[in-house]
Amino acid sequence: MGVRTFEYKIDNGDTAWMMVCTTFIFLMAPALGFFYAGLARAKNALSLMYLTVLSVAVVSIQWYLIGFSLTFSATGGPFIGDSVHFLLRSVGVQPHLESQTIPQSVFMIFQAMFACITPGLAFGSAAERMSLGPAILFIFVWTTCVYDIITYWVWGPNGWLNVMGVLDFAGGTPVHISSGLAAVAYAMVLGKRRDYHENVNTPHNVSFVFLGLALLWFGWFCFNAGSALGANAQSVHALICTHLSACVAAVVWVLMDYRHARKWSIIGLCTGAVAGLATITPGSGYVSYSSSLAFGALGSFVCNLAVQYKHKYGFDDALDVFAVHYIGGLVGLVLTGIFAQRNVMALAFPEGTDISSVRIGGWLDGNWMQVPYQLAAIASVSAYSFVVTYIILIVLNMFPFLRLRLADEDELIGTDWAEMGERAYAYL
Repeated sequence: MGVRTFEYKIDNGDTAWMMVCTTFIFLMAPALGFFYAGLARAKNALSLMYLTVLSVAVVSIQWYLIGFSLTFSATGGPFIGDSVHFLLRSVGVQPHLESQTIPQSVFMIFQAMFACITPGLAFGSAAERMSLGPAILFIFVWTTCVYDIITYWVWGPNGWLNVMGVLDFAGGTPVHISSGLAAVAYAMVLGKRRDYHENVNTPHNVSFVFLGLALLWFGWFCFNAGSALGANAQSVHALICTHLSACVAAVVWVLMDYRHARKWSIIGLCTGAVAGLATITPGSGYVSYSSSLAFGALGSFVCNLAVQYKHKYGFDDALDVFAVHYIGGLVGLVLTGIFAQRNVMALAFPEGTDISSVRIGGWLDGNWMQVPYQLAAIASVSAYSFVVTYIILIVLNMFPFLRLRLADEDELIGTDWAEMGERAYAYL
């Protein structure tokens, strides 16, 4: 009997690039921990670092057990995947459907990093008064019932939003829209901080915020460029658009803050850059370089206004998750429907591909239905994420051992010492 051989059209360069992107996206989780910890008060810093890395651990296990299959199985229906890849069955070195040059296993772990960071984003709204006890269960259930389903709608081969024609290159919908409304639900269920009306929004460690932004920006290059699923022209294009949007957004935010407070704020610089990164995420591989400037400018402008008027929301979004990530994702999705262009989308295809075989873009290509498609995605995902997250939280809170909110005295002491028995700084 001869030795059986298998031939796969795997490109070593594409595979190596995707593995590098995966490891750098992982860094975004602890980077988010630094960013959030710096924005919070010192007595709550460690808990936010804990939650972002805990999300990586819990979601990675969930992704292995059921998550990848529910999100990316090719045989699911329009609303959710099936069990074909539970326990990563049949996930090996064979090419992935979306990219024939990388193994499915590489695509799996790359997408796992997207899932890992998303619950961590949502925790920012609940900072300084959430109990850590229910976090493991919440992360697992939320990822299964919210993130996996929404991501399947948008990126699953048979997902209804994907089939309808929604354009989302790197996660504006499953990452930013879903986490932004989950953050709102969490803040509403918990209620406001006890000292909400006092000056509680002064970051305790601006250096942490700066470090977090540096690592987030670095990781975001791979977050967006890696979504081309190969080391190709579209990947380079997405990286450049990502950088331009972040730069413009940072400058716009700083200028708006200076006009308001007459101070040059590094917090404003960092927050503006994140707003620009969130806004360009859905369109980075679909829009021109010039259009990415509009993403950064408009995204930063609208997100800044959302932060300025946060006191009118009626809920306590401690770290501005809604204003930066939800609003940024929303603006980015709408602008993608306007500025997406076929000639940019064609960069994902081999040189010489007939451009008429590439799907049409948005309004700049004369596709007037694209913005309505984008709005349908925003509305459906927003409603689903908020309602299901709210239900999950209410059910968890019904059990005495899963109370979501800290006791009053623990909130006064701070989450770090009350829940963890540790402090970020020994002198406190």
